[in-house]
Amino acid sequence: MDITQLILDDHAEQRRLFSLIEQIGADNVEALEAVWGRLSAFLDAHAEAEERHFYPALLKLGEGVNDADDGTVEGETEDAIEDHNKLRDAVKAVAAHAVGSRAWFDAVGAANIVNSKHMGEEERQGLTDFRLNADLQTRHDLGVRFAAFQARHIAGVKPVNKDPETYVENHG
Repeated sequence: MDITQLILDDHAEQRRLFSLIEQIGADNVEALEAVWGRLSAFLDAHAEAEERHFYPALLKLGEGVNDADDGTVEGETEDAIEDHNKLRDAVKAVAAHAVGSRAWFDAVGAANIVNSKHMGEEERQGLTDFRLNADLQTRHDLGVRFAAFQARHIAGVKPVNKDPETYVENHG
């Protein structure tokens, strides 16, 4: 087990669920509610699992790679936490619209854009950085904790935005 692979697997599932929503007709409110409910809970639990298990370890072991903000692991992490906050806000914004309405699909699309940008950055930066700098045993141990956290929070977590700089100060 490897936390970086678990995160990549989660990213694939997020992309799949967004795709399912795009393929459900606007008149099938029950299916849209069900898939969006699963996706929104999954997004929240995934972000929280990363913030509890992946990013603290990245701050200790990473160096900042590829196009990391300011070229440091701290910049890389602050950007990721800020992205998680933007995603939480985008997910919350979906609830302001009637399921299946044009505005609802637009809000879901906006959340998809925020999430897709974040996943791309994370895959190029944090995950690459961690694979380069963390040994296999560390990646395994964190993977176990990450998987257990998500299993315990299958219905999601309470989404709480975090100050990126304070997060790095507390975990770095």
